Parts: sequence; structure tokens; C-alpha cells
Amino acid sequence: MAAPIKKAEIKRLPVQPYNGLRDVLRTGDLVFCSGSYLFSGLIQKFTGSVWSHVGVIYRDEALDRIFILESETGIGVRLVPLSKYLRDYHGRRRPYRGQVVIGRLEPVLDEADARRAVSFGMDLLTKPYDNWEILRIAMRILFRKGRRYRDRKFICSELVDECFHAAGRRFTRADNYISPDDIWRNECVSVQGRVL
Repeated sequence: MAAPIKKAEIKRLPVQPYNGLRDVLRTGDLVFCSGSYLFSGLIQKFTGSVWSHVGVIYRDEALDRIFILESETGIGVRLVPLSKYLRDYHGRRRPYRGQVVIGRLEPVLDEADARRAVSFGMDLLTKPYDNWEILRIAMRILFRKGRRYRDRKFICSELVDECFHAAGRRFTRADNYISPDDIWRNECVSVQGRVL
């Protein structure tokens, strides 16, 4: 299990250069982000966690590229090169503002399951981000109600959860929703290193 962590502890993790870490990244690894943006802060405050975002690594050997499969606010489900994420986040010629930590499921997914998880997510490319889900989660907590329906919009942690569910792995959750922190705290997640 990745233990609960504070922002100061993340900042103390040694930063691994992307070029060095790139060779050991696998399809199915997880990308946890602790952002310093307004929306990131709202998610962190709401969940009581440092994590504001989570995505899945997809390694494409034919293209010699490493991608993040994620659901991003205002964009939806997308595939973005990790290198661009680290140096030119949202085309602003600046890296992601925050910390990025790589996690890995233990036991490691075999190639077929990792491909199944990412393939499921790729079938959802361009599905919208669920802008109202954060509010609905707050209402479900307040009124102790479960989710009544499943739409085809995703917050980041829902996308990751559903991808791994398609590969036969489930993350435990604290309540009737799943957050990046719920995924981080699962006993099957181990820390691989900090990239940014």
C-alpha cells in the first residue's frame, strides 16, 4: 500500500530524471499528480488528500513513446505524451505545476491485462470530463446516497478505476465514489518514484 503522504513528503522524494525513469515505465503504471492549480486545490481539500489527479501509463513500443491516458477537466478522456506533460503542460511552454509520482500495481499486471485496461480506456477517448461529478459526490456524501446511474462522463479516478476493472482488478474505495487518494491508498499500489 502506498502510505498516506503530505505535500512536503512528496517534495522530499528524490526527483528522477524522465529520461532515466522512462526505460522502466510499463503500460498500466499509474501517474499521481499533486497540482498547484485552483481546481487541484478544491479536489485536494474536498478529498483531504494531496492528490488531485490520476492517470494510466501507456507505453507504445512501435512509436517509442510513453503516454498518459487520463480524463482532464474541460477536455475529457485523452491520451497525451508524458514528455509533453512534463515540459509543455496544456501548451503553455511550462511543465505541470505540482508534483508527479509514478505508482505500480503489485502484483504487476501481465501484458495482456495491461493492454486490456488501456484498450478499454482508449475506447473512451473523447468522452467528456464529468464537470458536475464533484458536486454530486458531495451531495451523495451529505445525504448518504449511492450512485443511481452510470453516465459516460468521467472524472480521472473513475476512468482509472473502470480501466482496471476491465482487466479484472478493482480498487477499494472509502465510500460511494473513488478519488485519486483512494487509488493511491490501495494495498496493491507501490511507489516507483517522483518525476517532477
